[in-house]
Amino acid sequence: MKRRKFIKDVAVAGGAAAVAASTFPAPAIAQSRIEIAMVSTWPRDFPGLGTGAQRFAKSLSDMTNGRMNVTYFAAGERVKPFDSFDEVASGNAQMYHAADYYWKGKHPGWAYFTAVPFGFVFSEINAWINFGGGQALWDELAGGFDLKCLPCGNTGVQMGGWFRKEINSPDDLKGLKMRIPGLGGDVMAKLGASPVSLPGGQIYENLISGAIDATEWVGPWNDSYLKFYEAAKYYYYPGMHEPASMLAVGINKSWWEGLSKSDQLTIQAAAHMENDVMMSEYNAKNGSSLDKLIREQGVQLRVFNDDVYDAFGEAAEEVFDEARAHSNLANRIHVSFAKARKDVGRWMNISDQEYLRQRNRVLGVA
Repeated sequence: MKRRKFIKDVAVAGGAAAVAASTFPAPAIAQSRIEIAMVSTWPRDFPGLGTGAQRFAKSLSDMTNGRMNVTYFAAGERVKPFDSFDEVASGNAQMYHAADYYWKGKHPGWAYFTAVPFGFVFSEINAWINFGGGQALWDELAGGFDLKCLPCGNTGVQMGGWFRKEINSPDDLKGLKMRIPGLGGDVMAKLGASPVSLPGGQIYENLISGAIDATEWVGPWNDSYLKFYEAAKYYYYPGMHEPASMLAVGINKSWWEGLSKSDQLTIQAAAHMENDVMMSEYNAKNGSSLDKLIREQGVQLRVFNDDVYDAFGEAAEEVFDEARAHSNLANRIHVSFAKARKDVGRWMNISDQEYLRQRNRVLGVA
């Protein structure tokens, strides 16, 4: 008797559980799958820049178990590289991955959120963005174009570029046709060069054909991949124009504001993770790549002398004055940047720089 009652009670409980299960809401993953079209200014599978953008896209999917489904379009697969901005600002795509200084023609303030001449190194730009008011100014600038931008990669200090001839004085820059974007290009123009802005996939053909005389790109790892050494043997450092180029994920702001706070934080976490991972990869691979360029390709490593660098500095101040005069926002961005450069740079001078100087002296690191 007791056994029959137990079986009956179990059956009733099981039926109730089945009813409850049938009325329980479906998991959120089935209710709110998010489709994201992401365009880019980088060739597919291009080391560092392209693979970093693709890694970020994959991270979003992995972090949400596929609920955020990112369809990644490399340069030219959906729109031309420099059309990525308008594709996202218009809402046709949800995200881009790019260097925001490509958009300086829309507003000079964009350059500060990639790199500017005599600007930040990696640790400094992170300090400015996260704790020095940089992100708020970036939000204000981007918001005017219906965008929200986040740090999503960095190349670190870049090389000064590839030249067919030696650069021994500022006069050697006059008449030079050089691929160099951003405010760095404006500096070169002040010194008599003719700056050209080209996406990465078009640099080699222009250099090898003679359409340009010189180019900067990133650093030894990326530059060796594009074989610039076949057209120019003089490889100069350090690059005054891009001491730490921060890459960005640009997001359509209207779409962003429709996301839950949790989804926004997930995107921010993935972007900040890629910001660190990309920088680590460049630091890990640039040194050995430079050794191979010198040893196997006969590349001639050269350093810009003080006369050339002083000329860069004087021209940069003129460029900054022009950028500041553009608008109140441009001036506020520059003032904030300059304050952080001074405050953080002063600490860097007695911490990282002095430690590295003494460490390398003791160990004989050249």
